[in-house]
Amino acid sequence: MSLETTAPRPRIARLKAAMAEKGIDALVSFKPEHTFYMSGFNPVLYSHPVVMILPANGEPTLLVHALRDAHGRDEGFVEDTRAYGVWSTTKTMGPTWPEALQKILGEKGLENATIGLEADSTPIARWQQVQGLVPNARLQDSSKLIDRCRLVKDPDEIEMARVAADLADRGMDAAIAALAAGGTERDAHTASQLAMNNHWTKNLPDSIEVADFGGLEGGMVNGLATWVLSGERMFRNCDNSIARKPEQGETCAIFIWSVANGIHAENERTVGIGALPEKRRRALETVLSIREQIAPVMKPGTRLAELYEITKAGLVKAGYDANIPGRIGHTIGIGAHEHFSIDGKSDVILEPGILFTLEPNLRVPDQGVATQISDTILITEDGHEFLTKSRGGYIEV
Repeated sequence: MSLETTAPRPRIARLKAAMAEKGIDALVSFKPEHTFYMSGFNPVLYSHPVVMILPANGEPTLLVHALRDAHGRDEGFVEDTRAYGVWSTTKTMGPTWPEALQKILGEKGLENATIGLEADSTPIARWQQVQGLVPNARLQDSSKLIDRCRLVKDPDEIEMARVAADLADRGMDAAIAALAAGGTERDAHTASQLAMNNHWTKNLPDSIEVADFGGLEGGMVNGLATWVLSGERMFRNCDNSIARKPEQGETCAIFIWSVANGIHAENERTVGIGALPEKRRRALETVLSIREQIAPVMKPGTRLAELYEITKAGLVKAGYDANIPGRIGHTIGIGAHEHFSIDGKSDVILEPGILFTLEPNLRVPDQGVATQISDTILITEDGHEFLTKSRGGYIEV
């Protein structure tokens, strides 16, 4: 997936520095997002495990099934790519990944090492299996370590976030146009996905993939996703679009996740169908005003929690103190929803290269009031940049 397979990846240096700080001698990762993060290779379908071995000292090794060998070598940036299993004439290290992994760990002198595994995504059976391969090694949870390193994006990741955001903008424009023409939720949904896929098909090079990350029982060949919810259905937050035409005076939410070479962007808008009742218009205007208050502090050195505190204060001042959301956004990148939330408890300090979504929102079910407005934002050296740039503010069709 990488545009420049030989380009340096600062994330590898960040990982190694974090490993040294935690006393971890090597990372062994099976999580699709993380094997991609450390190798640049996404097989889309993970019916055979992909294993990434990153020692604190020395070169990384990518271990793939023989079926994925050529693919991994073509798309990944790890020079030492090995294969296991049986597939045609491909030379492998053995018939199974445990045998191959055991040999690699032995080669790297890690039999008695401290090895990091992601406890939040590694099944107990696999954890025990790895421990059995190196019984004298100490296995340690590396989940939070990798999540922290993912916070700051590398130049190649930022470049792909821009591509993903542009795709999302095109999808949003098409969805709003479909609603303006009197379309249903499904009409807007389909128009959005068609616009994104048409742009990818006709204007983006073959080096840009829109695949997402799959698992043992399926793959995600196309990760350009839209869903549209209108009226009371907005309170579901996520559901399949239906053949419902939004009624006059209702609000309609458009949710878009796009992806380019494994990096995601999010674009969400609330659209008023005709003139809105005062309570719905007021909710939207309140949220839009809060976003303007937040904008000046979206810069390096700001506590992520401060964005939430500004939102909470603004909602209380507007009389919505009973409707404070639990969070107003999240980090984004390899995951459409990465692990750090914009809430009152976050200890993250903004720095250049951090990507997040800004989505102060309101849900007042007994008034039929719901808002959903989100943009993908990059923290720069001296401030911030909105990567999603489609029509914002108060939208009425």
